[in-house]
Amino acid sequence: MNNRPIRRGITLVALVLTAVISLSAAKDSDSKKKAPATGEGAWHTLFDGTNTAQWRGYKAEGFPQKGWVVESGALRHVAGQGGGDIVTRETYADFELRFDWKVVPGANSGVIYRVTEDHGASYEIGPEYQVLDESKHADGKNPKTSAAALYALIACNAEKELKPVGEWNQARIVVKGTRAEHWLNKKKVVEYQWGGSETLKLISESKFKGMPGFGRNAAGHIALQDHGDDVWFRKIKIRKF
Repeated sequence: MNNRPIRRGITLVALVLTAVISLSAAKDSDSKKKAPATGEGAWHTLFDGTNTAQWRGYKAEGFPQKGWVVESGALRHVAGQGGGDIVTRETYADFELRFDWKVVPGANSGVIYRVTEDHGASYEIGPEYQVLDESKHADGKNPKTSAAALYALIACNAEKELKPVGEWNQARIVVKGTRAEHWLNKKKVVEYQWGGSETLKLISESKFKGMPGFGRNAAGHIALQDHGDDVWFRKIKIRKF
């Protein structure tokens, strides 16, 4: 008896089933790639190089009409044009924020977090990751107000490696539970306890001592500071813990 047609038929069915399974798996994989990130721990883009929809002016409904512009994939504050600080539309408690930044010679700015809008300015309530050309700005002479420091409170450690002015620096701010960290170019340069006794003591001895509630918010906005200088931010993303 010649069973070749039967074997060929079985082989053909197997090939068809394999193709169907492979196609289904490919579609499922592609669907997962395209699916938006959601839930705790998922990264959320705050600025993709073109869209400012995730931002608005401090104590304002819309994005500033002057001062802040999108330029070559970055969010730039233009020196002397005003505009004020900008804040995220959403608030964050425990989070990891990642962003790149660069400045021109002598420029000063900052990223302020857990900001609320019940004060005159964002820096009156939220701690600041200092953004600075420390080689030419006066703040660079004090380690506590130099680049990546917890502004006016805690200096960076010996791991700090700052890029030359005009080059991009990679930054991270991590706040989880009672731990807060500043990172610069893949190195952790500041670590402190949120609301801890040592931190509160530093605040009581600083310029912030007369600002009720400074550094005590459980959640708030992320703010990019208008300090009157040219500064650029890009690749801004955040995830909640």
